[in-house]
Amino acid sequence: MITLLAIDWAVVGIKAGQLILCLSILVILHEMGHFLPAKWFKCRVEKFYLFFDPWFSLFKKQVGETVYGIGWLPLGGYVKISGMIDESMDKEQMKLPPEPYEFRSKKPWQRLIIMIGGVTVNLILGFFLFAMILWHYGEEYLPAKNVTYGVYVDSLGKSIGLKDGDKIMAVNGKEIENFSRLSTDIILNEAKTIQIVRDGQNMDLSIPEGTISALIKRKGDPLAYPRFPAVVDSVNNSAKFTAGALQKDDQIIAFNDQPIGSFYELSDIKKNYKDKEIALTVLRGADTVAVKVTLAADASIGFYPRPPDKFLKFETKKYSFLASLPAGVKKGWNTLVMNVQNFKLLFTSKEVKASESLGSFLTIGNMFGAQWDWERFWTMTALLSIVLAFMNILPIPALDGGHVLFTLYEMITGRKPSDKFMEYAQMAGMILLLGVMAYALGLDFWRYLFKH
Repeated sequence: MITLLAIDWAVVGIKAGQLILCLSILVILHEMGHFLPAKWFKCRVEKFYLFFDPWFSLFKKQVGETVYGIGWLPLGGYVKISGMIDESMDKEQMKLPPEPYEFRSKKPWQRLIIMIGGVTVNLILGFFLFAMILWHYGEEYLPAKNVTYGVYVDSLGKSIGLKDGDKIMAVNGKEIENFSRLSTDIILNEAKTIQIVRDGQNMDLSIPEGTISALIKRKGDPLAYPRFPAVVDSVNNSAKFTAGALQKDDQIIAFNDQPIGSFYELSDIKKNYKDKEIALTVLRGADTVAVKVTLAADASIGFYPRPPDKFLKFETKKYSFLASLPAGVKKGWNTLVMNVQNFKLLFTSKEVKASESLGSFLTIGNMFGAQWDWERFWTMTALLSIVLAFMNILPIPALDGGHVLFTLYEMITGRKPSDKFMEYAQMAGMILLLGVMAYALGLDFWRYLFKH
């Protein structure tokens, strides 16, 4: 059944703005990584474009021998280097004898440096941004040992034997340092067991087949949530109290006589009572008080909850400028390793499917915040810079990695692939990439239409 989704265009605009700014930074610096070494080795650079420009450009201006421009198709960017088979597929130029200023006239090691320049810049940018984020904001996380109220689990968590109140301590026997990485650790390690504490007893739970696939489909929703009490921080007018009223510091302990152990339990149960009157039992100091309230159309109860950091001990690690540099490199490297592991799972895991893992710019844009948050923006930019570096170095014609592969072949064998072979390889690579992009875009539309 097709579901028509209400669209908040203000949120769409904020996310799209962040995505376009992020892509602009990444593309310009990536292409600069090709442009500068090309100029150092005295190659003629004919074009430097942010975004692609089939048929027309939004802006262009020639400075010296190079046309600088902005295209209308925000799927990347390019520099056109004379004598190089690239996205332009300029066959006529390749029929002429090579000129000294052309890419094909340069030594293999020079061409190799030109081709890996974009990937190198993206890696350095990712490491640098992670370092600056750690230096400026520090690193806040919730250690698993600090989830003192245990976890709240939905149907997926219950399917592997978890219960509300369990304390999850380790995955495959390895202690969880950051609770928010629980699902990621399970997926990347293709975990078979998790270690928990239940009622003071240590237990091992087996992770059944299908769990990893289910976690991937959740698109970031965790396997378990840290529990904390449902305490009123302040009251608002989003619901109508019909008997009594909530007050600051009230703890909600029952909903229609059903015990409530945490805020997440309250959030889940109230979804089925929109516009209906319900009874709450609250703990007010040492007294138990009954309150009746008619929920709003969005199921809100009429209060703002006390945030989790008032109950759970989050830890923040601060870094000096010098300490942030190796820490940023480490975080960037771990991000790269995680992407390699994700990519590997597409080919080695029975549970990881491309149809569930791939996403287009719609998926990427949705990862940005609904409000402009600079910490989140720069974190996303650092993450995508590492992802862009990894994807571009894959040995696929039309990507930097394809050119690197052919150049390494030439350096090892002493034989240069023919221009005709390079032309066909470039064409095949472009068809493959465009097919993958179209497939990913189709998957995103399918998910949005069918809430899949």
